[in-house]
Amino acid sequence: MSEKSISLNKYISSTGICSRREADKWIEAGRVKINGQIARKGNRVFENDKVTIDNKPLRTKPKPVYIALNKPPGITCTTDLRDKDNIIDFIGHPQRIFPIGRLDKASSGLILLTNDGDIVNQILREENEHEKAYVVKVSRAITQRFIKKMTSGIPILGTVTKPCEVRKISDTVFEIILTQGLNRQIRRMCEFLDYKVLTLKRVRIMHIKLGKLKVGKWRELTKEELTNLKVQLEE
Repeated sequence: MSEKSISLNKYISSTGICSRREADKWIEAGRVKINGQIARKGNRVFENDKVTIDNKPLRTKPKPVYIALNKPPGITCTTDLRDKDNIIDFIGHPQRIFPIGRLDKASSGLILLTNDGDIVNQILREENEHEKAYVVKVSRAITQRFIKKMTSGIPILGTVTKPCEVRKISDTVFEIILTQGLNRQIRRMCEFLDYKVLTLKRVRIMHIKLGKLKVGKWRELTKEELTNLKVQLEE
């Protein structure tokens, strides 16, 4: 292509309004127009094109925001404001941000939020196998058999979980490090072995640690964390 252009979903996500995946949904729903014409998936945006969503022009890209939250149980990782427990209202940030991935409602701990749609896609790309660490309390004593089974893989959701690291912390508490994110994965793995999860807390995403961040509080990522994150995503 001689004239410089960018894919429509990337153009929309680059403004910080949403991820590329969400942009595709808006395009499919007919909410996006290029120069007054309803857009289609796969369209490209050229330098002087005017893109609108719901007939409103896209705003210019705001300052990037990268946040670490210690999510309390009971908060839902959704941008749907109709959910009274949604994470966006809970944080109340002035910029339009969205969570990177999910942490189920009953779970607590580290979740990252941003207005940078590109970084969301890079972190969530499954083949990148980014580590996430959790501390889990279960309903009965942890055995060597439990650790061995959890480590080697459990059949759930029509597949077998990838090998992972499991370390016993106390009689009923263990740490698990995953490189995949199946729906309610840890809870399902434990249930398969007849263990009930009592509490589940995520303590690390890649190199970013929960540390001493109090439940319900958030902080911006440090310059070092952000630099490290971008280096890892480029690898």
